[in-house]
Amino acid sequence: MADVSLSAISKSFGATQAVRGMDLSIADGEFVVLLGPTGAGKTTTLRLIAGLEKPDSGRIAINGEDVTTLDPASRDVAFVFQQYSLYPHLSVYDNLAFPLKSPARRLTPNEIDARVREVAKLVRIDHKLQNRSTKLSGGEMQRVAIGRALVRQPSIYLMDEPLSSLDAKLRADLRLELKRIQNDIGATMLYVTHDQIEAMTMADRIGILAEGRLVQVGTPREIYETPVDIHVANRLGQPRINILPPGLLPCPSIPAGTAQIGARTEHLAISVPANGETANARIDWIEHLGDHNYLHLVCGDRKLVSLVEPSLGLNSGMAVRVELADPLFFAADGARIATNATGSTGRNA
Repeated sequence: MADVSLSAISKSFGATQAVRGMDLSIADGEFVVLLGPTGAGKTTTLRLIAGLEKPDSGRIAINGEDVTTLDPASRDVAFVFQQYSLYPHLSVYDNLAFPLKSPARRLTPNEIDARVREVAKLVRIDHKLQNRSTKLSGGEMQRVAIGRALVRQPSIYLMDEPLSSLDAKLRADLRLELKRIQNDIGATMLYVTHDQIEAMTMADRIGILAEGRLVQVGTPREIYETPVDIHVANRLGQPRINILPPGLLPCPSIPAGTAQIGARTEHLAISVPANGETANARIDWIEHLGDHNYLHLVCGDRKLVSLVEPSLGLNSGMAVRVELADPLFFAADGARIATNATGSTGRNA
């Protein structure tokens, strides 16, 4: 495996700037996820690292070597695409073996066989080795596609939303499998997705992309708890963070310069008024999801959403009191205003 470094990488397609001055370092054996909506520059970043696109400016290094001008075959990377891209006329075994039969690899038939069977067990597809790829389920085909990348043992694995075409259960299963495989082999992986659950559950670090710009990089917990701005705050969290004006809900302390307040579930204290308290919100409706409920509230002219336990006994139409507890504060330009235990504040760069 190897580390990867992008320094001031930019790429445009006509008048569209897909990647803007990106700086990103991926450590040896690290699992990094790029998270962002369609058009954020995720796939272009992968293609630049793979050598399928050439940057307009900047430098790409793999394991300390400048590969900016090298062709894809010379970069020792493996690319897993959203679609399976298997050879339909070949068996699972032959699909896995195909990348190893290149004359440049100079592997003996016994070495190829050993590596194919090892990887097949790793991705739990060894019982299907003699099946044609067209006879597999969607999840099995994606396992083969991932296995075909693994057999190559490249410096870095590049994964372009490989689970997005699967149903919800298969996606959840393969998320766990892929993370297990990455841990087992110590692989360096750069994975792109628009799915925040994939990012939160798989990544060592997450990079948030917006319009080709890398806005923030950090652990899932850092990104969730200390977003640099409203855009990043909106990328993580279910239900989505509530953005409120100051003064809508009671809050112990609001820093100077606050234009908007971000309130996640854990920032909302919801109670039934008692002992002379006044209600300031009404329950509009409740989504019952088994072990928890989505609570939809109306407060003034704003709608809020929060998670609550079903055991609280709340009902639609009920008047409740909502208060803020340690929410996030944002300035007029969207930047988060950081606060600390002493009560002092400062803007996030």
